[in-house]
Amino acid sequence: MTPKQTFALGAFAISLPLDLLTKWIVEKNLSYADHVPVIEGFFYLTHVRNPGAAFGLFADGDPRTRLFVFIAVSIAAVLIILSFFRQLAPGDRLSALALGLILGGAVGNLLDRIFRGEVVDFLHFKLWRGYTWPDFNLADSFIVVGVGLLILELLASEGEDRAAAEPEEPRL
Repeated sequence: MTPKQTFALGAFAISLPLDLLTKWIVEKNLSYADHVPVIEGFFYLTHVRNPGAAFGLFADGDPRTRLFVFIAVSIAAVLIILSFFRQLAPGDRLSALALGLILGGAVGNLLDRIFRGEVVDFLHFKLWRGYTWPDFNLADSFIVVGVGLLILELLASEGEDRAAAEPEEPRL
């Protein structure tokens, strides 16, 4: 197994079961709409359902159409992630790790949509001046972290490419 396969598979094998386990624990231990303080005034565990996309977008659409579209988009995203993975160099561990996290999160939310018709969210943060970030789950977190790692990798490689392309200044 190449390093990229090891890192991607490892990230996927950790992120997907962790996401599914936490959602199962929330369903078994919290009533719908519970609001349990972990850090009072900042972080709470909740049990909410999101039939829509990120931030509840399209939650009011026709349920059957919405479910079909979200499942189709999720499957397309999984195929795109796998396509990107195939194009990675065998030793590209960071990008492989990132894609494994994104894939684990995408599949976790896809399974929610297939089996529940909606996504279970349970992480709730209150920010400054009463602003509340929309509830989310570990799958969402894995996707964001994976995308962040890909952006960092892109910025780092761009900087290396620029440094390599700049001619050296003559030394006196």
